[in-house]
Amino acid sequence: MIKSGMKAWLLAVWLLLPTAALAEAAPPAVPWDALSSEEHRLLAPLRERWDSLPPARQQALRRGVERWRSLDPEERQRLRKRFQAWKQLSPEQRARARQRFQRFMALPPAERQRLRERYQQFRRLPPARREALRERWRSLSPQQRQRIIERRLQRRR
Repeated sequence: MIKSGMKAWLLAVWLLLPTAALAEAAPPAVPWDALSSEEHRLLAPLRERWDSLPPARQQALRRGVERWRSLDPEERQRLRKRFQAWKQLSPEQRARARQRFQRFMALPPAERQRLRERYQQFRRLPPARREALRERWRSLSPQQRQRIIERRLQRRR
């Protein structure tokens, strides 16, 4: 039989182990002053709220700076243009884009790959053909669009 003092100690250890594991897994907060000059430059819009960001978010942003450093100038320019386009979207458009991305990421990897390939096929079409297809899609009623989607899903099964 375990003595009561030992029971209390075992219970305390058992209760504290998950907390200790979480504490070890959580990245440490990084003060603004600890960032490099390049991190300061790239993360300047976040300066005022940096210290209030969760440490995991700070680490993710710092990894983003590292990825940025690894890009060649052409890739950086392409990303700048995409970011400018993103900033031009309304909050509702951004929310819809985030929802579509989340739905996409929830798909099985094979389905995501299939969709990427289909998108690349579409991008290789002549611009006039792409626009014609977009216009045709826009002209359909929601019910017609849904029927097309359902037929394509059935064909894949």
